Amino acid sequence: MIYLDNAATTPLHPAAKAAMLPYLDTAFANPSSIYTPARQERKAIDEARQVIAAAIGATPAEIFFTSSGTEADNWAIKGIVEAASGKKHIITSSVEHHGIFTVCEYLATQGYDITYLPVNSDGLISAKDVEAAIRPDTCLITIMLANNEVGTIQPITEISNITQKHKIPFHTDAVQGVGHISVDVDELGVDLLSLSAHKFYGPKGAAALYIRKGTKIAAMFHGGMQERNRRAGTENVMGIVGMAAALKASMEELPAEQKRITALRDKLINEILTSIPHTQLNGINGDKRLPIDARRLPGNVNISFRFIEGESLLLYLDMQNCYASTGSACSSGALDPSHVLMAMGLSHELANGAIRFTLGRENTNEDIDNLMAILQPAVQKLRDLSPLYDDFKNEQK
Repeated sequence: MIYLDNAATTPLHPAAKAAMLPYLDTAFANPSSIYTPARQERKAIDEARQVIAAAIGATPAEIFFTSSGTEADNWAIKGIVEAASGKKHIITSSVEHHGIFTVCEYLATQGYDITYLPVNSDGLISAKDVEAAIRPDTCLITIMLANNEVGTIQPITEISNITQKHKIPFHTDAVQGVGHISVDVDELGVDLLSLSAHKFYGPKGAAALYIRKGTKIAAMFHGGMQERNRRAGTENVMGIVGMAAALKASMEELPAEQKRITALRDKLINEILTSIPHTQLNGINGDKRLPIDARRLPGNVNISFRFIEGESLLLYLDMQNCYASTGSACSSGALDPSHVLMAMGLSHELANGAIRFTLGRENTNEDIDNLMAILQPAVQKLRDLSPLYDDFKNEQK
């Protein structure tokens, strides 16, 4: 198996698995109870909160556990606007994850005005555009840290300088960044930040929202007193403990892994662009300048293959036990071209022919070599069946 879809989800880190195992057996008490086993569960949650806070430069009191990155995004947006005293304008970008987009679309039906900022051909947002979009009734700005499809890292610190000047709450969806690049909430200057365990080798069903002390935000759920009365419901102790163990391990491995995975990424980009004609790198360094700019996530390779459909290529790769994607896992099955690639100015043909390969801690140079041995003939076979390719060849005669 060649697994190259780490942006969708990652395999469980051995450290996370080891930390979680007791919670499948003897450690099953409800952490809200007062007897000894329950207090041990509560202690495990408190320790996990400390680990996650330390990883992003926060305090434990600023970390709130959720079930997913999407829930964290929903809470950040809905919680802020509910506490915003009548202000009904939100600024976001045209390349956000569906966890942001769909919430904004819903709020638009409730009378909120949403500004979707454009991006350039690299997928970058302009901080000047952010400031120009601010209005007296702007209640929230939410811009992702790193794009899930093309790996572009946004100028969050530059944007936060603007949001702080205007005293507007600023949220960033950092689901693709945490565990893969250095993330510090004070350096970024954000008020809220979402992260999700299964993107950095932790379990699914565990995530967190960082809420800076003093930020006015409504509760996510109402019920019990969990998460300091802001997110009711019995805690997923096993998931929380696994998330903390995975993040701790990922941060310890980060310097070496970031360097190694970046080298694998550059090798894959270079081999595809030099050995398969009519291909295009999407995102930072799409103009093929080398070395790859640091504003691209270490493991992200998004390539458009002209004259073929990405879905067809994915199915061919799947038959060869090679797994990638055409974009966000949350939009799997969608027939429309990627909204991210379209916002970056790609044609329908190039957007439909895009494949996202995302590398992780288990990938090796051998995976790249094996992929290329599969990919080159697969692309050629599909092009030989393509009327678009026939038209192109006839035009060249």
